[in-house]
Amino acid sequence: MTTTNPAPSPCRTSVEITSQPQCWRQAAALASSRAAGLPRRGERVAAVGCGTSWFMAQSYAALREAGGHGETDAFAASEFPYGRTYDRIVAISRSGTTTEVLALLDRIDAGTPTVALTADPRTPVMRVAGEVVVLEFADEESVVQTRFATSTLALLRAHLEAEGALPAGVRTVAEAAADAGWTVEEPLPAALLDASQLTFLGTGWTYGLAQEAGLKMREAAGAWTEAYPAMEYRHGPVSITAPGRAVWMFGELPAGLADTVAATGGHLVADSGDGSGRDPMADLVRAQRLAVAVAEARSIDPDRPRNLPRSVIL
Repeated sequence: MTTTNPAPSPCRTSVEITSQPQCWRQAAALASSRAAGLPRRGERVAAVGCGTSWFMAQSYAALREAGGHGETDAFAASEFPYGRTYDRIVAISRSGTTTEVLALLDRIDAGTPTVALTADPRTPVMRVAGEVVVLEFADEESVVQTRFATSTLALLRAHLEAEGALPAGVRTVAEAAADAGWTVEEPLPAALLDASQLTFLGTGWTYGLAQEAGLKMREAAGAWTEAYPAMEYRHGPVSITAPGRAVWMFGELPAGLADTVAATGGHLVADSGDGSGRDPMADLVRAQRLAVAVAEARSIDPDRPRNLPRSVIL
């Protein structure tokens, strides 16, 4: 009698990555019911967070301002400029326990409306924020953030849709979720699995996604990655690209950059530029999957990243 061993169960991080299309749809539905606490059109807004949450704040800020909703800045919570005046503060914290975010919310003048986006309704952020939107369905067991971060951005994107405008060329959350539905299944290119170094690029709101892709590869796999605004690539970062290394562009590739990468011998991952490419947030899902695949190929457990706690509490 022949017996076979069952296939190993996917790691927790992979399960959470795969669940993102449905999480985004839930986040979009939540945006309409919690709209009262979210920024209103015309307000001057600051979005803050730490690590992954900061990168999602960057993407949101760029989307909101480019869509004509009002001046919007993004800061690491520890670097918030308290001398500036804002109509509303948006704070992102998956755990609701991050020291720098709690300290900022506690210090903000009581007359400034604040709203926190979190995954856990049982944490201190519930007491220090004026309004709280809880994405409990997107909470994670994993140390590295995947679905909470993107679900938060999906909620904020959906709110911008409801407020009346997205920047030209930016898809709806429903379209992004549809793209992510097949992104979680498609094979990963061998050139990326074997790359010794990756440079992630973005423009406007996708620069935050590029930053997050680089962070995910470093956190989960200990990989050598960098991230830059796309037009900065020629101003130094191009020197690191070579055969066996890769450049990954989130969103449409600027004119001429493909030729620049080709001249280095590096592998380019980029939108075709004809509007047929996937939503950049769905492309981030592919980068998350790559981080797990590279980690496992290196016998690294992506569920237990080196030196990294689930929440930084000082």
